[in-house]
Order: sequence, then structure tokens, then C-alpha cells
Amino acid sequence: MQEDYTPDLISLSDDEGNEYNFEVLDAIETDDARYVALTPVFDDPQDQVNDDGSLIIMKEVEEPDGEIYYVEIEDDEEYETVGDAFIARLQDYYEIDEV
Repeated sequence: MQEDYTPDLISLSDDEGNEYNFEVLDAIETDDARYVALTPVFDDPQDQVNDDGSLIIMKEVEEPDGEIYYVEIEDDEEYETVGDAFIARLQDYYEIDEV
């Protein structure tokens, strides 16, 4: 029997309060943090076609009250290490061009 696919979607806001929707493609947990690989989700199918397909990697941070939010990875070495791990895991499923 075929299982229905239900994407894991999250909504993120930028500094100006604009909201954007993303699909969580994968998540990696380390001893220090949890990271997610995201791809944008568009309402207009043409926007999806025109998208460059960049993978967005964010770090998950949990507040003491349990609230979870996502931040950019500021450390270049941390970003490269996590990015390489996601590329290795996802290249079997997606066509990924490394820049």
C-alpha cells in the first residue's frame, strides 16, 4: 500500500516581519545542536519553477521556556561542516550542484 506524503512545513519570519514557508528536507542532530535543511515553498507554481533550488540550512535553538526558533549559522566552519553533512545525505535524493 502506498503511503501518503505529508511534507514537514515551517513558517519563518525575517527581520521586517515578512513570513516565508519552507519544507524541512532533513535534520541533523549533533551533541551541540540540531540543524535543518530547508527549501522554500511557494503558493504560485511558477515561482517554484523559477526558484534556484538553493538549500537553506538553519540552526534550531530552544529557549528555556521550550519555544523553538531558527537562526542562521554565523560560524563559517560550523556552516561548512553541517552543509557538507546535508549534501552527503541528500545527494542520493536530489540533484545537488556544489558551489
